[in-house]
Amino acid sequence: MLKVESTAIVLIDVQGKLASLMFERERLVQNLQILLKSAHILDLPILWLEQYPQGLGPTIPELAAILDGETPISKTSFSACGEPNFMEALAQSGCKQAMVAGIESHVCVYQTTRDLLAEDLEVEVIGDAVSSRTEANYKLGIQRMANMGATISSVEMCLFELLREAGSDVFKQISRLVR
Repeated sequence: MLKVESTAIVLIDVQGKLASLMFERERLVQNLQILLKSAHILDLPILWLEQYPQGLGPTIPELAAILDGETPISKTSFSACGEPNFMEALAQSGCKQAMVAGIESHVCVYQTTRDLLAEDLEVEVIGDAVSSRTEANYKLGIQRMANMGATISSVEMCLFELLREAGSDVFKQISRLVR
């Protein structure tokens, strides 16, 4: 069960032209916006990654605007866990649960998930907030991560799991985002 006090968002490589080529791009961007806005409401740490930004470009503007004031962690390894600055930020967060989102599900999302599981973290892959250029690779990535022990979830499912109950101001703010 996800808990606010032990969960971090791991946002992987939603950058430049590559992001525009994703399977179901509109769904991906909309769900990532909801996830990031909700993370701010819930005060969850966001570990924001960019794969070789000099080549792939920056995070897309729709997400960068939400992350204003935060700094991305640059990486060249496919797995975020191959980047020492990510591992340091993860350790400093104290989180033992990771909600993983971004692109591409069969490369960077998959390899990061594999390595987070090896670090004994509980990993929730947000199935409606990850994608790949092709539907086949998207589905293969999801299937492989599930077979390794990651939980496959959705933005709304995770958010309401974190909230636990209705009635609070936080619940009302997040409810408005998901409707």
